Amino acid sequence: MNTSEMLELYDRYERLEADYIRCRREKAGKILRMISLDPRGHSFVIHSDLSEDDADAVIDGELSYFSKLGLRFEWKLYSHDRPTDLKLRLASHGFTAGDDEAVMALDLGNLPPDLVADHTHDVRKVVDAKGLEDYAAVNAEAWPGDNGIWMKVIADTLRDEPDRMSAWVAYAEGKPVCAARIDFPERSPFASIWGGATLEPYRKRGIYTAVLAARAKEAIARGYRFLSIDASPMSRPIVERQGFRLLAISNPCDSPESADSARVAILRN
Repeated sequence: MNTSEMLELYDRYERLEADYIRCRREKAGKILRMISLDPRGHSFVIHSDLSEDDADAVIDGELSYFSKLGLRFEWKLYSHDRPTDLKLRLASHGFTAGDDEAVMALDLGNLPPDLVADHTHDVRKVVDAKGLEDYAAVNAEAWPGDNGIWMKVIADTLRDEPDRMSAWVAYAEGKPVCAARIDFPERSPFASIWGGATLEPYRKRGIYTAVLAARAKEAIARGYRFLSIDASPMSRPIVERQGFRLLAISNPCDSPESADSARVAILRN
């Protein structure tokens, strides 16, 4: 399968037919929204199908809609979205674009040797309260600015919907040093990896790759065809070496209402 075909599948299953944890899916004309079920959580526009003629009016409509709900929101912009100047149009309406994120995917039918191998690092799936505590500890040290809302969503999902998400922790020298999770949508061929973080003193030891391998193997065992990631500049070269292909560049664009507030990052790697 070539990259264009993979992107077409990604747009269909991960955007048009997306199903996010603890969110209500809303289709409104040319917009697909995800509304957080927690008012303190993260709501966003995941897909749009706009033209030069209607883009500004639709953007105004979304600003008005979310304002009436009293919710902060993000417009998740992809490099192939139309019109081609959509990022500039969002900026003209007061949105603030975040850093580039590389949307990448791996065909799980063709794993590279590093992901097939049995790694010697101590990598464990979170199965109890102690594991969740260790997972949270790594996240708190890696992202000290987070307000804890997404950690509660993870804890609730692992407890209430264990088939939907798994969390993994790697240990070194007796302490948790790397944490990551993987999401398993019900109707998508893409399992998605999120939140990977290795504490700075333990990087460049192959720990992140070992945790990546554990998640890839779990996705295969569950019958998924692809593994996707929104990769940060730090993660991108690692997953690129493991065969992940670049599908698009995305930007989280915060609405004017949320630009000065701490954004709860749901796609962070």
